[in-house]
Amino acid sequence: MESVKLKSNSEMPMLGLGTWDLRGQACVQAVKMALNLGYTHIDTAWMYENQGAIGDALKEVGADRERLFITSKVWNTHLHFDGVLEQCEESLRDLQTSYVDLFLIHWPNEAVPLDETFRAMKQLSDEGKVQNVGVSNFSVNLLEESQSISEVPITVNQIKYHPGEQKRDVLQWCNEHRVVVTAYTPLGRGEILVEPALVEIAERQSKTPGQVALRWLVQKGMVVIPKASSEGHLKENMDVFDWFLSEVDMERVDKL
Repeated sequence: MESVKLKSNSEMPMLGLGTWDLRGQACVQAVKMALNLGYTHIDTAWMYENQGAIGDALKEVGADRERLFITSKVWNTHLHFDGVLEQCEESLRDLQTSYVDLFLIHWPNEAVPLDETFRAMKQLSDEGKVQNVGVSNFSVNLLEESQSISEVPITVNQIKYHPGEQKRDVLQWCNEHRVVVTAYTPLGRGEILVEPALVEIAERQSKTPGQVALRWLVQKGMVVIPKASSEGHLKENMDVFDWFLSEVDMERVDKL
């Protein structure tokens, strides 16, 4: 499994398990299966209502916490100073861990000053409860404002990114400022997988259209967190690291 180095020098695996819409026992089973297959990166959020299930899965398999990279997010209704602290504490309790590797502002909320939110993030970082701080769904303007305000490095911006929805301006800014982009919904909920270009490239590479889409993102330096709950899809998503897309094929996917 390849990884990318954050500003903090932490190593972030380039493939993670997305858990949006996975709850209860289905979430427990998906996380356990992923861990047994070799996944070490789990992406969750307070809003997903599944952190308790993830914590149970980690406990049941006896996962080595030091080998894991766990991302969680504070929802935009809790971006005031005390709300950030309270929601982080709740996430840690549910996940049954003393820290998360990455804590993100899930969505911006213009009603709450960013400096208040980042003051709370700084405190959590100082207390060792958060190893890295980041944002999600932030535009270039918000990224610039965040970078100028935050006393801790902004390490990640998690955004929706797939061949059919490309935020090139955000990606370029992040690349220029050493902010890692994590692509959520990297398969576009499946609708992009019938794109003729992806299908043709996949057939030629003896891969699936989904693997081509993930490889395209990884080759651009992005972390990917596709949701999967079956062993077949979990294995398929792992197979994106020991082969390459040509420059011509990269450009074909760019044009989608």
